Amino acid sequence: MTTQNFGIRGAGPAVAAGLALTIATFVARAAHQRRQTALTEQHRLHFDLLCKAMDDPALTVVLDTYDEAVPLEKQRQFLFANALYINAVHALRIGAMTIEELYGHLRIMCQNEVFREYWEATRHHRASLHDSSKEAQVGRMTDRLARDLAEADTEEWWVVGKPSAHQ
Repeated sequence: MTTQNFGIRGAGPAVAAGLALTIATFVARAAHQRRQTALTEQHRLHFDLLCKAMDDPALTVVLDTYDEAVPLEKQRQFLFANALYINAVHALRIGAMTIEELYGHLRIMCQNEVFREYWEATRHHRASLHDSSKEAQVGRMTDRLARDLAEADTEEWWVVGKPSAHQ
């Protein structure tokens, strides 16, 4: 075997195609990893900002964008509900949770009265999301789940509804 066989020039088309595919796969994986890292960093920043707002009433009021008057303590609870919700959406985005697992978490969250109040109070916030965005899809799924749970004629809330972010 000559040294020419180890380079692209002397290699056949199949070797060159295989190498090109390997490089393309590596580049795609690196880009995916960079996106996952950026999403995680953005999530961490969002959470840090929410924590500051929950801890400091002077900052809590900055995030008061509700249609109706919401007492300060309730606003802080809403911020925590938002943090729980966004954490679950982030887990879906980065692949740490499946849509079925997210749905299970949302079922539990929707059992809480404060979360349901938060969800209703922020309905207009979700209206501005692009319909095809992951957050809008999950928001619609959560809307359906909250409605299905409210209309269910069973005490077995853990069996209500089916997960689907695409409806």
